[in-house]
Amino acid sequence: MHNLRFWFVAPVLGALAGLLYAGVFNAGTLTGSAIRGAFIGSPILLYERGFLLPYWRDRIRQAATPLFAIATLATYAAMIVLGNAIAGTLLHHVFGHMHSARAAMFMTEAGFAYALGVSGVIVFVFRVRDLIGPSVFTNLLIGRYHRPISETRIFLFLDVSGSTQFADRHGDLAAQAYLGQIFNALAAPVRRSGGSIDDYIGDMALVTWTMKRGAKDAACLRCVLDFAATLAADAAIWRDRFGQVPEFRAALHCGSVVTAEIGFERHKIAYFGDVVNTTARLEALSKTLGVTILVSADLLACIGPLPDDLVAEDLDFHAIRGRNEPLAVSAIRQR
Repeated sequence: MHNLRFWFVAPVLGALAGLLYAGVFNAGTLTGSAIRGAFIGSPILLYERGFLLPYWRDRIRQAATPLFAIATLATYAAMIVLGNAIAGTLLHHVFGHMHSARAAMFMTEAGFAYALGVSGVIVFVFRVRDLIGPSVFTNLLIGRYHRPISETRIFLFLDVSGSTQFADRHGDLAAQAYLGQIFNALAAPVRRSGGSIDDYIGDMALVTWTMKRGAKDAACLRCVLDFAATLAADAAIWRDRFGQVPEFRAALHCGSVVTAEIGFERHKIAYFGDVVNTTARLEALSKTLGVTILVSADLLACIGPLPDDLVAEDLDFHAIRGRNEPLAVSAIRQR
């Protein structure tokens, strides 16, 4: 539903940008500027949300920043020209703008410069968002955690198995490329589940969810299973490029933490509380137990009855360093 809503939001935002252009430059009619803005802005916004040309977008997002900027601006320029041509044709035939359809399809230099300038700002904003993470970027922007707050969150520690051995065989540079591709593959399942990759620690990723998003339909558990399915589906590609298919261990837990924005010259959103340490120790326990996906009983209780296609295998209570009481854990698998 949220994705469907954005297909209506994008044209509105584009139309507002067109109206701003008409107001600033006193150019064209308000109706014409709004329609041009909608047809120019919508493809760009939909592209950035991954609805248009997703494969091309994902490819260039992995490039170095200069190449990313050039490729993105070129993509935007093509969308601007095409969107304006469609809008101009519509305006000519429906509203009688311009004496010919050909003239209506062309942009003024000021109009193109304005559209490209706005696109450049969008490129910069989305690149910064990619670098620090969408959720962190939004929360820093609105100052949600400028003052520490207490909240309940779900944490996932996902550790890539055998990365040290891979580095011993192929070298550190190859190992970094290997880990980079694995974490790239993790991004989409996390996004689809409503989570946020908050940090990378060596060969481990820290993912978090608000309780509402992560518990709904067991989204946090489905994220890990979705990631496993993604690796399996691309098994031939992994073997061809790296000689093996990645394996991982995952541990999930939830609880109350204090979330705060820390740092002065380099801001970061950090979590304080025993929940983070417990999740890290559950990840170590998953290795001892030989379990791929380990989840605490606390989290299962918050999720409630699991969907029919998921099974939790009870693994009893285990002592966790730093906790006074043993913690019940379960292994998660698909039925």
